[in-house]
Amino acid sequence: MLLETDRPTLPFVNQIVCGDNRLLLPLLPNESVDLVITSPPYFQQRDYGSQLGQETALPEYLSGLLEVFAECVRVLKPTGNIVFNLGDKYQEASLLLVPYRFAIAATEQCAVQLVNNITWLKTNPTPRQFKRRLVSSTEPFFHFVKTNGYQYFLDDFLADSKLPKSTAGENIGQKYFGLIEQSSLTPTQKNMAREALLGMIEEVRSGEIEGFRMKIRGIHAEPFGGQEGGRKIQLDKNGFTLIRIYNNPLKKDAMISPVESLKNCPHPAIYPVKLIEEFLHLLTRPNDVVLDPFMGAGSSAVACVQQSRRFIGFEINQSYCDFAQTRLNALQNTQQAKLWDDL
Repeated sequence: MLLETDRPTLPFVNQIVCGDNRLLLPLLPNESVDLVITSPPYFQQRDYGSQLGQETALPEYLSGLLEVFAECVRVLKPTGNIVFNLGDKYQEASLLLVPYRFAIAATEQCAVQLVNNITWLKTNPTPRQFKRRLVSSTEPFFHFVKTNGYQYFLDDFLADSKLPKSTAGENIGQKYFGLIEQSSLTPTQKNMAREALLGMIEEVRSGEIEGFRMKIRGIHAEPFGGQEGGRKIQLDKNGFTLIRIYNNPLKKDAMISPVESLKNCPHPAIYPVKLIEEFLHLLTRPNDVVLDPFMGAGSSAVACVQQSRRFIGFEINQSYCDFAQTRLNALQNTQQAKLWDDL
């Protein structure tokens, strides 16, 4: 493994480079990027000015996409993450399952693990009316890693979410005291159960947890399936178990966001900056390097600038490059003006 001091100088940092990523990616050193996040051209959907996506057969498309993906794996640090967004394609009235074919091939051919299949639910999908099928309103973001040591900052991601103090009434948990008395637990076990129950009630009232459930041997059913696990062991040993219920806004494997629309943008399909920022918080630290080999309209670069990450963007379409650079310049000018206003 390379040490940071051994790494060659990383080119293209904080630049949107107009060119073919198949020629540009080999110029990046091994293990030099913290996050790759991108949305390649979809199969036979739109002409973005590149060969990728215009193939006549799906195997050719997947082969070209995997060629780029393999380079992304090469330049990724062992602690890094890769996020690929892909859309599907109907052919002869049947879904091809293109994203999932890609994900399977990537794990089989490129020595990566698939951590999550994160679903993007679009609140404003294209309002087509189909007689024989529903409107497609979701797309997957595949989260890949090279090693189990990948960066993952769930605590930081949830740092702005505070659990409100509970409004639970005075009767919280009181029914369990009666059930403890009715149970066949030994006197010692009943005392333990009452003490544990009082502690849990206090956790609810102080706002540490949202609520709880109590299971008492002989009163409640055992954990589903009777699995050998912590709760079953507690039931067998102590005669009861307590289950805390948290109200943390845990990040689920689904993101809800509208499709973004920008005035005078030549790119026909822009994914939202908000989605990129969520992945930046979850998978990177400030000053980390983020690569987007299909930069498009520049959403990844904008998200990186707004969240103090460094970026590298490759895009083959000149009009998209120009728009992305204009968009980025406007953001940086706004930030500079705000900085002067704050002085």
